[in-house]
Amino acid sequence: MKFPLSQLALVLGSGCLLAHLWPLLSPGSCAAWLRRFHRNTAVGVFLVLLGTAWFEWNLITTDISDFSEFRTPLLVGFVVLGVGCCFFVRDYLSIRGLAIVACLAADVVLDSQRWHPSPFKNVVTAWAYVWVVAGMWLAVAPWRARDWLAWCTAQESRLRALGLAGVAWGALVAVLGLTAYR
Repeated sequence: MKFPLSQLALVLGSGCLLAHLWPLLSPGSCAAWLRRFHRNTAVGVFLVLLGTAWFEWNLITTDISDFSEFRTPLLVGFVVLGVGCCFFVRDYLSIRGLAIVACLAADVVLDSQRWHPSPFKNVVTAWAYVWVVAGMWLAVAPWRARDWLAWCTAQESRLRALGLAGVAWGALVAVLGLTAYR
């Protein structure tokens, strides 16, 4: 999928800004939710199924002539894998689902920025590569997300500072979407 970089940056920046208002304005409730996130099965099932559907869509719409004879087995196999994970790999399912969705979202960002002439495209490019590296790291070692979230939520001031950083980053990306990416 390819979207205009200006629109994509505006959506991603606004989403990041709005998501980080929660720890900034209500760090107590945010910290409680974040501490339980790694074991949240409902969110995990949603993210894994979203990632599975998104990956299936990519597989259906991509011209892979080298693998065309394997398309149907791949489609069936990945659905079985995604749904099977929801039943048999329940530990840290939300972290694994987030890793899948982060890598797929990075693909959209990288496709959208590829031919954009602005040198500021490197801002969202770097952000997308952070998602890819974090996604791979968390898929392999999801318990590290639990530890990282515990560190983030250990002090209310730390969580507020991270919220403020996220609001600032989201505002920067949204402003780039309104200016440099037009």
